[in-house]
Amino acid sequence: MDPTTADLPPILRGAPDGVEFRKLRKRLVQNVRKALETYAMVRPGDRWLVCLSGGKDSYTLLAVLTELQWRGLLPVDILACNLDQGQPGFPTTVLPEFLAARAIPHRIEYQDTYSIVTDKVPRGRTYCALCSRLRRGILYRIAREEGCAAVVLGHHRDDILETFFMNLFHGGRLAAMPPKLLNEDGNLTVLRPLALVAEADCDRYARAMGFPIIPCDLCGSQEGLQRAQVKALLDGWEARHPGRRQVMFRALATVRPSHLADPRLFDFAALVPGLRADPPR
Repeated sequence: MDPTTADLPPILRGAPDGVEFRKLRKRLVQNVRKALETYAMVRPGDRWLVCLSGGKDSYTLLAVLTELQWRGLLPVDILACNLDQGQPGFPTTVLPEFLAARAIPHRIEYQDTYSIVTDKVPRGRTYCALCSRLRRGILYRIAREEGCAAVVLGHHRDDILETFFMNLFHGGRLAAMPPKLLNEDGNLTVLRPLALVAEADCDRYARAMGFPIIPCDLCGSQEGLQRAQVKALLDGWEARHPGRRQVMFRALATVRPSHLADPRLFDFAALVPGLRADPPR
C-alpha cells in the first residue's frame, strides 16, 4: 500500500490523488525500474549526476528516481545538476529555487557556451549539434569533480526512436541512443532510465505535478527540420495505428544480425549447407 502523501519526499508532495494520475505514476515507476534492471544500470553505492534542463522529461526523471530511491529500490546517491549555458532569457532562479525548496542535493554550473556556439555556427544553421557536444564535455567534467560514476539523462523512448530514424534516413546506419553507454575515456557511464517511457507520459506527469517548465528554444535555434519531420512521421503512424511506437521500440531490442547485411556482425562466409550458424528464435 502506498504511503500517504505527507510521507512522500518533498518533490512528490502535492501530487494529484486521482485514479488516472496514480496509474500514470505507477506506470512510470515500473517502466523506469524495468529499464534499470534490463540494462544493468545500478551499482549500489554509486553517485549519479542527474542532469536537469528544466524540461518536462528531466523533471519527470528526477521525480521518478527520487521516488525509487525513497522506496529503497535505487541504492545510489543522487546529485541534480543544471548547466546554465548563457542562453538569452534563461530564468536563472527557477531551478535553484525548485531544488532547494525540495531539499534535493544539487549543483548549478554556469558556462557561457552560447557565445561560443553563436560565434562558430554560421547564421541560419542550427546550434544544437555543437551545443550538445560542449554540454556533454562540461557534464563529464562535473561528474568527475563530484565523484559521480554516471551521467544520467532524460531521453525517453520517443527520443530514441527519433534518433534511430534520423540515423536511418540521414546517416546511413542503424543506430539509436543506447540506454546505457560507456564514455570514450571508460570512466563514466551515460544512463537513460526513461528509455522505456513514452514522451506523452512525461508530459502528462510534469503538467499534473505543476513543475516549472523552462522552454527549450531560448537560444532561438530549434532542433533541425529533419528531426521535426521524423517526429511528424512517427506522430502520423501513431495516430493511424496506436501502439506503433512501442512495436518499433521492441524491434530495437530484438535484433537478428543474420537477417541484416553487416558482415562485421554476422559471419556470412561461414554459411554452408548442412550447418545452422544462427539458431532460430
